[in-house]
Amino acid sequence: MTEGRSKSFYILAVFFSAYVLFLYGPMFAIFILSFQGPSGGLTFPMNGVSLHWFEKLYAGNGIVDLGSAFKRSLYLGLTVMIITVVLSVSSGLAFRKKFKGSSILFYAAVASLIVPSIVTSLGIALEFRIIDDLFRKYLFSDWQTGMGLFTSGLGAHLTWTLPFGLLIMFAIFNRFDGRLEEAARDLGATPWQTFRYVVLPIILPSVIGIGLFGFTLSWDELARSSQAIGSVNTLPLELQGLTTTVTNPDIYALGTLTTGVSFVVIGLALAIILLMQKRQSKFGTDAGKGV
Repeated sequence: MTEGRSKSFYILAVFFSAYVLFLYGPMFAIFILSFQGPSGGLTFPMNGVSLHWFEKLYAGNGIVDLGSAFKRSLYLGLTVMIITVVLSVSSGLAFRKKFKGSSILFYAAVASLIVPSIVTSLGIALEFRIIDDLFRKYLFSDWQTGMGLFTSGLGAHLTWTLPFGLLIMFAIFNRFDGRLEEAARDLGATPWQTFRYVVLPIILPSVIGIGLFGFTLSWDELARSSQAIGSVNTLPLELQGLTTTVTNPDIYALGTLTTGVSFVVIGLALAIILLMQKRQSKFGTDAGKGV
């Protein structure tokens, strides 16, 4: 079989291998260097192997409060995930029928995808500064600011995650067989029962995917957080600050931890989807046997 392969096959194979190495090589290099010994530096060769830099991060090194930044990013990511899922599914159901202003609402919802992230962040920050001035002038003279992790920061992240969730739901419901819902209603199911027992099990893998999108996009968002997050920093912002101040593998250990969280979330989502598929397959087999 190998004799029939042309020269172009090997050229493409080499090109693809180089592409994979270029894409993932730096990430694996960071993973390896994060396990340097206490006297290790930022480059190869490694000086010993240990968990020293992870222990130093956990203990705190005076530059970044890793624990607080990690918790802030985690709580914000989970909040963004839940809101993105709820609004995306609700909007997908609503847009199944035409209503007045639906086109304008759709384009307004996805417009943030084409606006530079830093511009969106600056716009949100400016909006909250105007709101703060109005509050201080007309309501509370001692008002400080409304900007914060779960106000301006949450809004900034949703401008990034919601369009993806909406587009996924629109694609799913565009090819959804409405006759299944009609059959459920004919059998006496209420609208909620129809959604709970008919629609949701079918679209659930996509809903999990939207949740995964929402969390991971929020977890590593930098540009939209830079101006709109308020007085605290998320983990990506702390990581950006470390790139100019840290000269040891602390930063590699932090990068390894953040990447590990992303892999854990992806793994959990895939495990849930596989479990659902297995249960559906078992249900179909039992139904076919008359159980």
